[in-house]
Amino acid sequence: MTENDPNAHDPAAPRHPETGQQPAQGGWAGHSYGEQAQPESGGAPQYSEPSYHAVTGADPAYGGQTANPWSAQGAQMPSGQTQQSVYPPPNPYGQPATGGYPVATAPEPKRSGGKLLAGVALVALLVGGVAGGTVGYFTGGSSGPASNALDAPKPAQQTGNAPAGSVEAVAQKLSPSVVELQVSGQQGAGEGSGFVISTDGYILTNNHVVEVAANGGQIQAVFQDGKKAAAKVVGRDPTTDIAVVKVNGVSNLTPVELGRSDDLRVGQSVVAIGSPFELAGTVTSGIVSSLHRPVRAGGSSGDQTTVMDAVQTDAAINPGNSGGPLANMSGQVIGINSAIYSPQSGSGGQGASEGGNVGIGFAIPIDQARRTADTIIKTGQAVQTYIGAEVKDAPQGGAELGAIKPGSPAEKAGLKAGDVVTKIDDRPIDSADTLVAAVRTRAPDEKATFTLADGRTVEVTFGGQPVQPN
Repeated sequence: MTENDPNAHDPAAPRHPETGQQPAQGGWAGHSYGEQAQPESGGAPQYSEPSYHAVTGADPAYGGQTANPWSAQGAQMPSGQTQQSVYPPPNPYGQPATGGYPVATAPEPKRSGGKLLAGVALVALLVGGVAGGTVGYFTGGSSGPASNALDAPKPAQQTGNAPAGSVEAVAQKLSPSVVELQVSGQQGAGEGSGFVISTDGYILTNNHVVEVAANGGQIQAVFQDGKKAAAKVVGRDPTTDIAVVKVNGVSNLTPVELGRSDDLRVGQSVVAIGSPFELAGTVTSGIVSSLHRPVRAGGSSGDQTTVMDAVQTDAAINPGNSGGPLANMSGQVIGINSAIYSPQSGSGGQGASEGGNVGIGFAIPIDQARRTADTIIKTGQAVQTYIGAEVKDAPQGGAELGAIKPGSPAEKAGLKAGDVVTKIDDRPIDSADTLVAAVRTRAPDEKATFTLADGRTVEVTFGGQPVQPN
């Protein structure tokens, strides 16, 4: 020890190097560490140099273990506190201190590593115990009483009406008005769907559903309650793929509520009802995927005579859905399901009596169907809106007019062969089919402004002509 060593002990007044306390008479808490206590005389204890291992710093008086006056088991410090760590701290110089409180030397004894490994093993066992307990819980190791769902009573029956605006509510409202149509004729047999539009038996459907029975064939309507009735064709329009049939001898029919299609929005929810694959009363739901989609569908020709200005939907439509209603969430019919996209066809669509659903279906807008059906019921014949010009795709985009029929609305408006139509009112025209579909949505005698590729605008008054079914 040097005179400047702060840990040196004055024999007259020894103090703890950290707390500054004087040791109790007889030494510190029973640990002499070389002290020669004199409990009776009251004198200061005498200190002798302890002997420590040069590497471990172990005290021979403690069985070779590292000196630790403040026990790891929580022996009382002079200040009344407990200390869990090893005291004194290691000597950074690796040599035992002489006199005063001994300082342990580095490195730590190898037994410390053994204790650490033992602790890790204990933790592993504890974790294993928790995991084992979890497995026991899921495999029936719980000590609680067993319960069985089969012993539980049935929940209360559903009561009340379906929530307004739900698919369930739409189905409840429309299903009684939807029918399955079974048809047969000289060219074969088939089936589709339709929906009641009057209490006296008028049913709206697709032309391609009933055309096989148009010339002497048979049509049978099957209602939701299982009743069956024979039906006959009132009139049909291959150009819009719309037909009206009527049943007799059936009472208490519930007509649908017709909505409108001129204010539809992409993304709004819709519900389709029909008889796909002869599964009558099937309900599916989806959204309006697109509007004003020109589609060649239905009929037997698949040319411009069957182009419709379709509402596209992802509601599941399959063979047998044709002619059934597409409704909004108020249960109002906003379209007639008519066609589906078929990957085999490459593009466009085909009647929903063929192919299978891939999430792309097409419906005839109800505004167009309503006008056609009304004309058929009143006159027995559909009337087609037209301008009286042939049309083809223009190389630079738009619809190029071909031969103009004398006396037609196109000639009266001043349109000529070679003119390219790029817009009708605010609707862009990018192809011949788009022009045909746009004209079909208009009513006879309605006026529209045609914009041409050369910048001219021409006002056209649409004409109407009777449709001769094939």
